[in-house]
Amino acid sequence: MNAIEALLTRKSSAMLSEPAPSKKELEILLQAAVRAPDHCHLRPWRFLVVENKAREAVGKGFKEALELRDPETTEAALLKAWGNPMRAPMVIVVIAKIEEHPKVPAIEQVLSAGAAAQNILIAAHALGYGGIWRSGKPCFDPHVKAALGARDKDQIVGFLYLGTAARTPVLPKDPISEYMEIWTG
Repeated sequence: MNAIEALLTRKSSAMLSEPAPSKKELEILLQAAVRAPDHCHLRPWRFLVVENKAREAVGKGFKEALELRDPETTEAALLKAWGNPMRAPMVIVVIAKIEEHPKVPAIEQVLSAGAAAQNILIAAHALGYGGIWRSGKPCFDPHVKAALGARDKDQIVGFLYLGTAARTPVLPKDPISEYMEIWTG
C-alpha cells in the first residue's frame, strides 16, 4: 500500500483481535513513529508496548485510578476499566516527554508525540492491521501516569490499541469543503 492510499483509507477499528503486529512489524511501526516532525530534534516521546499479561497491569492501574477519582463507582465500572486494555492484543502507550526548551514549548512536544502516534496508526494500517487511538481520563490521571513511569510534567498522549480488525470500517464521505476555506486576508 502506498502512502497516499494508507492515509486516505485508514479509519479506527474498535473491534480488534489476534494477531497483533509481529516484533519485526513493531519495529517498522516505531521507526515510522520517530519520523514525526520534531523541532530541535528533542525526541519528545516514549512508547510503552503492552502485550499479554502486561495488559492486566495497565488495567489494574485504570481500575485503581477510577477508584481514587470516584470512590462511589460501581463494580461494573471498575471491571470495565480493568478490561479496557484487553480489548486488543497490543497496546502502545504514547507519552510526550516534556522538557524545558527555549525554542520548543511544551505544546509542540505534545503535538510531536501525537504525530508519532498517528504515524504508528498509519503504518499499522499499511501493514494490514487495525487500530484505534484511545484517550480519556486515564491520559490525565496522575495514578495512571505514575503506574506507567511517566513524570509529572509528561503527558500521556494516548493508548493505541492494535490488532486485526474484526471488520473493515466504513469510510465517511465528508466533503472537504466543510472543513476548509481559501483565506484571502
